Amino acid sequence: MPNLDFAILVREFVTLFVVIDPVGSLPVFYFATRGVPEALHWRFALRGVLVAGAVLFFFLVAGQVLLEGVGLRLGSFQIAGGIILFLFALTMIFGDAKPAREIEEAERDHMAGAVFPLAMPSIASPGAMLAVVILTDNHRNTISEQVVTAALLVLVLVITFAILLLARPLKGIIGNTGANVVSRVMGIVLATVAVDSVLNGFEALGVMALPDSGV
Repeated sequence: MPNLDFAILVREFVTLFVVIDPVGSLPVFYFATRGVPEALHWRFALRGVLVAGAVLFFFLVAGQVLLEGVGLRLGSFQIAGGIILFLFALTMIFGDAKPAREIEEAERDHMAGAVFPLAMPSIASPGAMLAVVILTDNHRNTISEQVVTAALLVLVLVITFAILLLARPLKGIIGNTGANVVSRVMGIVLATVAVDSVLNGFEALGVMALPDSGV
């Protein structure tokens, strides 16, 4: 068995739970399933979690090797992910500003939204991808310790799926108007997280922030 104490396990679980943010995915789920029949919502949630899990496990196994192999810096990855998150946050805030082609594609395939935006960038966010790379650092963690981290990741994904299954009864309580308000508010929060990710990326690259003006 790996030599991991309870405190480390709790810290890794909390880290994964925060970066994946199952509760924060609820407004995204509401937004993405607006045109999906309610009978398909559980399949929509399952596909989103499975796709996100596949992406996160890819980064858990090969993310560090990939980034180091092609010479990419984590800061650049954070900036790119932050920009993508920000663009999606705008769609949550301003609503139905979608090209007609995207609407037609969504009507043909009800499950299309399970990949984007639910699986990515909501569940498997750039922050979550970076977190699994850091928590399974090949230079600091043994294979057995990385297996434990993988098990914790599975647990968080199961919790995420369970929370998404509760989206329908919760929506029945807060109604369409409440879900719409929550989606807009969370869009603003997501935009803030996206900007913070970009700033952290610049900091990681050694680009200093502007000097404090004293205001």
